[in-house]
Amino acid sequence: MTRTAHTFAYAGPSALTGDGTNRLLGLETAGGLTPAGAEAHPRFFAGFLSEPQAAARALLAVADVAGARYFRRTERASLDPVVTANGDRLRFESFSGCCGVYARLDVLPEALRDADTGHGTTNVDVNNPLREALSRLAGEEPLHLRVGPDELAVTTLDGPVVEKKVPLPDRWLRGFAESQAITAGFDLRAELTATEAVRYLRALPRGASGGGAAGGPLWVPAGRTLRPSTRPVPGAVCLPGPERLAALQRVLRQATGLRVYGPRGDGAAPTASAWEVLLPGMRLTLTLSPEADRGFSGEGSVLEALANDTAAEDAELVSVLLAWEPRIDPADLADQSGLPVERVRAALTRLGTAGRVGYDLAEAAYFHRELPYDARRAERHNPRLVAARALLEQGAVVLDGGAGTAEVASGERRYRVRESGGALSCTCQWWADYRGRRGPCKHALATRMALRTAKTATPAAADPAPARTPGDAR
Repeated sequence: MTRTAHTFAYAGPSALTGDGTNRLLGLETAGGLTPAGAEAHPRFFAGFLSEPQAAARALLAVADVAGARYFRRTERASLDPVVTANGDRLRFESFSGCCGVYARLDVLPEALRDADTGHGTTNVDVNNPLREALSRLAGEEPLHLRVGPDELAVTTLDGPVVEKKVPLPDRWLRGFAESQAITAGFDLRAELTATEAVRYLRALPRGASGGGAAGGPLWVPAGRTLRPSTRPVPGAVCLPGPERLAALQRVLRQATGLRVYGPRGDGAAPTASAWEVLLPGMRLTLTLSPEADRGFSGEGSVLEALANDTAAEDAELVSVLLAWEPRIDPADLADQSGLPVERVRAALTRLGTAGRVGYDLAEAAYFHRELPYDARRAERHNPRLVAARALLEQGAVVLDGGAGTAEVASGERRYRVRESGGALSCTCQWWADYRGRRGPCKHALATRMALRTAKTATPAAADPAPARTPGDAR
């Protein structure tokens, strides 16, 4: 796993200050991007929260995931959550250290009392003293939230006074890309009332099994009631490693409902799923990878988008039209860019591979963010993509005319790639093990790139300009 040292530089530590009648939650920000460009300590919000205790507990849940590992628990994780201000709401996001759980808290306009909210993305400091203070917050005492330095500090900051240096693995960055691509294919499969949700979530197993790894998957038949089973049944949603929903326990007292999302179709293999707890003016969502020892980074759902040069060019055009919108409308972007809606959607998927858009299941829409890391590094270091490009450059892919098949030389072996219904299969061990459930193998990916290159080059070579007739006025 590739790791680099990433430094979070804050003007000071985040803190909860004041007494029961005048409480201030000050969240300090590190370097991030705003419409004005890069800022060392962007300021996104200052105002009262409508539901202080629910917001505090939900923020703690996101921080719990950021500091947790649900697989190989002996290793610690200490990544600070990412916050995006979308003009009318705040979104706090984090990934577990093992890259298998993605958490997001959406604080909607009604929870922010419709106060002015900025635009941009950065990290926020959630330190241990702050966690302890938020855990003790009781009742419905007023709570003022500030995201970014206070107004006086903005003009007097002369350098960071708090730094955290943490390892930032490439697979964690790829997890942001993979999670939005996977959840964009989810449907709402079940919806429970507050009472049903609390009863169900409290009954889930909390302990891990098997050498520190989380337990096996449960299967939950979709409907008004959820009765978990250890065997898949038609229409069921997979709950892979139920103990990985432990962070939701923090907000059960404030929960008003539960929504469960999963992929279309049925099958016996474990799949990812998303569990969204509804709170007053907020939504807290945990998305689980298909297996506890299988992080989102290796799912391969974005590889086709990364290998598509046309989508890459379209993404450059679409990216300049984004402005931290809370809901991205592909039709509007199509009008502004002059591209067909289908190509805009492909461009958004491509932008998602760099973490520049996320996906909101509740609203079935993308939203704009700019990760405060070099997210494109994850693309450059994606093992299968790098290997596929190397095969292509080495001339290892030999296409079989118009049959949609290819022979790929890899090491001392040769593999046969076949196309059927637009999908590629391969004779390699990867395909035999996963059958496309974790994206294409490097041989199929190299073949896809070769087919696109051939398709682009063929018309110019094969279609000479038609001969002019005497009456042709062109």
